[in-house]
Amino acid sequence: MKILVLEDDKKIAHLLELELTHEGHEVRVVGDGYDALIEAEEFKPDVVILDIMLPGLSGKEVAKRLRDKYPDLGIIMLTALGDVKDKVEAFNLGADDYVVKPFSIEELLARIQAVARRKERKEEVISSQGIELYVDQHRVIVDGKEVDLSKTEFSLLYLLMKNENIVLSKEKILSSIWGDYDDERENLVEVYINYLRKKLGDKGKYIKTIRGIGYSFRKD
Repeated sequence: MKILVLEDDKKIAHLLELELTHEGHEVRVVGDGYDALIEAEEFKPDVVILDIMLPGLSGKEVAKRLRDKYPDLGIIMLTALGDVKDKVEAFNLGADDYVVKPFSIEELLARIQAVARRKERKEEVISSQGIELYVDQHRVIVDGKEVDLSKTEFSLLYLLMKNENIVLSKEKILSSIWGDYDDERENLVEVYINYLRKKLGDKGKYIKTIRGIGYSFRKD
């Protein structure tokens, strides 16, 4: 596997280079964000490991540019910042994983393998009207920002987007999401449709009510 390391701490960078090379990976190390962008173009790595806190071009900006240019690239961010908001921001920028310093090399190696496996599997992504639904990661991105959905809301959005432009009856939705159909539970569909529309904000308008039949995800 080809791994690009972006780390300005020379001790950590040297350790990572030694350990990753020992594991049989082809490794290149840079200490500057701009150099990382140039190296990525030439080296074409499978995975990039980068520190968030860098002089000059920040690790966050590097991650964003790499993700925009290389959608299938594995990105693991290293940082001393462990707050939830920092992790959420890293994922929103396109990181596949997030490792807090200090870390064990064994943990990092395991995370590299996990990211590589996910990339090889080619995760199913459904994208339409500014909504991106990452099936394996159970994540929804709306206009570049992550939206927190419950398991049921996620399943409902997946069903609607997977069947874009197809009208789904309440019976079909109930049986697909809740496992069976029951007249007394029909209102559940309407309730969760409303929840979903609110969480999607302006994008909720694409979930259309087809009177007397059911619902459909469509532009018009």
